[in-house]
Amino acid sequence: MVRRLVLGCGRAGETVVGVVSTWGGALRAVVRDETRLDDVADVTRGDPADPTTYPDEADVVLVLGDDADHNLEIARRAREAFPEALLVASGGWGGTETVDALSAVADRVVDARQLVVDRFLGAVTGEGAERVRRLSTVLRDIDGRLAVVMHDNPDPDAIASALALAAIARTVGVEADACYFGDISHQENRALVNLLELDLRNVERSEEIAEYAGVALVDHSRPGVNDGLDPTTEVDVVIDHHPPRAPVEARYVDLRSDVGATSTLLAEYLDRLGETPDRAVATALLYGIRVDTRDFTREVVDADFEAAAFLLPYVDESVLERVEEPNMSPDVLSTLSAAIRNRRIHGDVLTTGVGRIRDRDALAQAADKLLDMEGISITVVHGFMDGTIYVSGRTRGTDVDLGEVLRDALGSIGSAGGHADMAGAQISLGILGAVEEESSEPLASIVDDVIAGRLLEILENPPSAPRRDPTAADITLEFPFSGE
Repeated sequence: MVRRLVLGCGRAGETVVGVVSTWGGALRAVVRDETRLDDVADVTRGDPADPTTYPDEADVVLVLGDDADHNLEIARRAREAFPEALLVASGGWGGTETVDALSAVADRVVDARQLVVDRFLGAVTGEGAERVRRLSTVLRDIDGRLAVVMHDNPDPDAIASALALAAIARTVGVEADACYFGDISHQENRALVNLLELDLRNVERSEEIAEYAGVALVDHSRPGVNDGLDPTTEVDVVIDHHPPRAPVEARYVDLRSDVGATSTLLAEYLDRLGETPDRAVATALLYGIRVDTRDFTREVVDADFEAAAFLLPYVDESVLERVEEPNMSPDVLSTLSAAIRNRRIHGDVLTTGVGRIRDRDALAQAADKLLDMEGISITVVHGFMDGTIYVSGRTRGTDVDLGEVLRDALGSIGSAGGHADMAGAQISLGILGAVEEESSEPLASIVDDVIAGRLLEILENPPSAPRRDPTAADITLEFPFSGE
């Protein structure tokens, strides 16, 4: 077990100790004044330069006071007491001579002045700094309240991104609301909102957005596409990690499909602005990254890990644990039961139709569960409600790009897309909706034949094969797709 000793602790040191406390081992601190370390370390009140306050043994000694001259004195005493320990000391705001003297005693000296210089240069130079400057300029120009709009029935990535962008807007004096159309029906998403007591606005009519002076879109990029906005709505800001399927128009656009989550982008903005996210925003952002990257196993890049590392010190881990173990609703259980009962298996592909649904998120949960079946590497679950067919697919352990497969199979009759191993589609029932008035069974059977037939045809032929003639289908496009 590693024994760590903290001697002195300034404001920055408190953050360092908070991170170190998560590494395990024994952690003891000697501080002269009151600090916030009592919850994470065994604290002794006294002079950090007094060896009588030290424990008998220490493997790592951290000298973290703000006063460089006092740190030098502490470091010298600590070196005498623990000659074999790794000694790391902060140079505080001392001059060059003091920092040089510390370097002769400590194994590593953290130069606060240089860190500030590096941070400043990082904030004012490079592509990232230019993004921050342009975003801030657009936000400052909004004369009134900003609506930060998520896609319909928002997932954790959209919820967290909206909260973070609203927080960023407030740093430049612009009040903002995180807004969404539809429902938050997935039980994990509801748990996230409830446990963090998130302040979100559920918008019922697009006209309600007219009261805002500005509009921003997060986790999707076009008004009227998987949100309740009028397609002609003028947009000020767009931040999204999904590749656009049509031109995106806004005063400021940040579309980066080379990261795993939109939450990663918002965490980067907070970091570059030097803003400390509050507990709710940090927890939501980390959860958003974890969900969209499937706990850092799907389409994850260095930026996602860096964002998580930035957020971790501010996260409420107890909330994350409770969010990931919510109760399953009756609608989800019913959908899962129907999905199992109606499944069709074609080699390693499972397709299933559950008929009429009340909770579209239940389809995604059923697709996840069915992927655990032995011998199955692709699952596609579909159901219909309010005149629209919803499709959710998952894949694991295969070279198939499911997003491309669904686009090839269903793009000509609806809208489809997503990631390589997590995708979905939305299709209008069109004239098939008339069947619903007579009996749901024939309609469910017809829908099942259309979805399964098109999917299997594309899987048997490469996505580069000629697509079906869009006029050959009785199902018509309702609206483009941006969710999963």
